[in-house]
Amino acid sequence: MPSLEFDVIFARTPEERRAVQALRYDVFVTELGGDGPMIDHVNGLEMDQFDPFSMYLMLLDRTRGDDISQQLVGAYRLMDQSGATRAGGFYSAKEFDLTPLTSVPIKLLELGRSCLHIEYRGGTAMYHLWSALARYVFEQRIDILFGVASFQGTDSTQLEAPLRLLHDRHLAPEDLRPIAQDPSIVPLDQQGGQIDRKSAMTQIPALIKAYLRLGGYIGQGAYLDHAFNTTDVCLVLDVAQISEKQRKLYLMERT
Repeated sequence: MPSLEFDVIFARTPEERRAVQALRYDVFVTELGGDGPMIDHVNGLEMDQFDPFSMYLMLLDRTRGDDISQQLVGAYRLMDQSGATRAGGFYSAKEFDLTPLTSVPIKLLELGRSCLHIEYRGGTAMYHLWSALARYVFEQRIDILFGVASFQGTDSTQLEAPLRLLHDRHLAPEDLRPIAQDPSIVPLDQQGGQIDRKSAMTQIPALIKAYLRLGGYIGQGAYLDHAFNTTDVCLVLDVAQISEKQRKLYLMERT
C-alpha cells in the first residue's frame, strides 16, 4: 500500500477534468470493458455528453508526484439541477423515470462515475472522498442524493437473488421511487423461492451496501446497460434520514 497524503478538491481546469476522464477510462473501459459513443480510445478518455455540465470531486494522493494526473486516485461526478437543465436532463433519466424526484420542489444532486485507482480500494480512500462529498451536501442543503449504481454483467438471471433482496428489503417509498424504463428485465416477484440472504449480500457491490447503511433505497427494477456491461439500479438517499452518528462520522472535523 502506498504512503498516503490525501486531499480532495473540485476539478477547475480542463487539465484536471481530463485527468478524471483518464482515470475513468482506466477503470470503466480498460478494467471493466465498458464502451460508449463518445469514449476517446486514442487518448484514453472516458467521457459522455453530461461531462461539460457536471462537477468533479478529485481525490489526490500528494505523495505520488507533482503532476495532477499522477496524484489523482479517485473521482466522483456530481450534477445539480442547474447542470441537468443545461444538459437536457440527468444521466439517470436515460435509464429510469425520475418523475417522483423531479416533479416536486426539492434540491437534488445526482452522483455518478464513482471510481478509485485499483491500488486504493479497500482502504480509507473512499472515506476521504465521501467526507468531502458530505461537506458539500450539507453546505449546499441538498435534500436528495441519487444516481445509478451497477452490478457487473448483463445476465440478470445470475443477479436474481441480490436484485430480489434489494427490492424486497430496500425499495424506495413510492414518492421517491424511480422506475426502470424497462422494469420487466428484473424478476421482482416476491412470491418466488426463498432467497439465501447471506449469499445474495455477497453479490451486492460495496458501494451499494454503503448507501444502504446510510439509509438509502433503490428504485423499482433495473436497467441493462450493454455498452458498459452492467446491470444498473437507481439509488436514492434522503439526506434528512441520515443518522446523527453517520453525520458525525463523515463530518468529524466539524463536530
